[in-house]
Amino acid sequence: MEKFTVVNGLVAPLDRANVDTDQIIPKQYLASIKRTGFAEGLFGDWRKKDPNFVLNQPRFKDATILLSRRNFGCGSSREHAPWALVDWGFRCVIAPSYADIFFTNSFNNGLLPVILTESEVDRLFHECNAFPGFRLVVDLEQQTVSTTNQSLSMHFDIDPFRKYCLVNGLDEIGLTLRHADKIRAFEARRKTQLPWYF
Repeated sequence: MEKFTVVNGLVAPLDRANVDTDQIIPKQYLASIKRTGFAEGLFGDWRKKDPNFVLNQPRFKDATILLSRRNFGCGSSREHAPWALVDWGFRCVIAPSYADIFFTNSFNNGLLPVILTESEVDRLFHECNAFPGFRLVVDLEQQTVSTTNQSLSMHFDIDPFRKYCLVNGLDEIGLTLRHADKIRAFEARRKTQLPWYF
């Protein structure tokens, strides 16, 4: 998993509440269990039906930060949703709240879900609409979201363990592999103690 420290990125404003995982990655794109190859399906139905949808606009082509409204990632528990966002190029989503399973899946897949207040998110939408090419700096170490000129800075909270994992690029497999020597020693011991298992 790629480490997350600071992202200085273009912001794509998705001004919708209750964005569900069935829209983030529609069911017809769920044929694979690999973590890549899902960018094409990201918001696939909305992108096909609405030529003005935010991700259809060339000015947001290289966005790495998605700004949205409350209850982002509700709906089914598909892990493909954060996979698709990361595969598109997003490193961070900013919203006032998230569905629990999506929130957890995001951390497990290198996507930082930042929670800001409704009023702070309103302000960011205003800034994004007022200034084409609006960028933000998301600093995980400092737990801040700032404009590039530092005229606006907001603090966000994050669980220390989740922060540690993102900063060090550790998913659940990576955390386990830090103990590979101990695991191998345990397995070798088991083979001598319980040979009939093997």
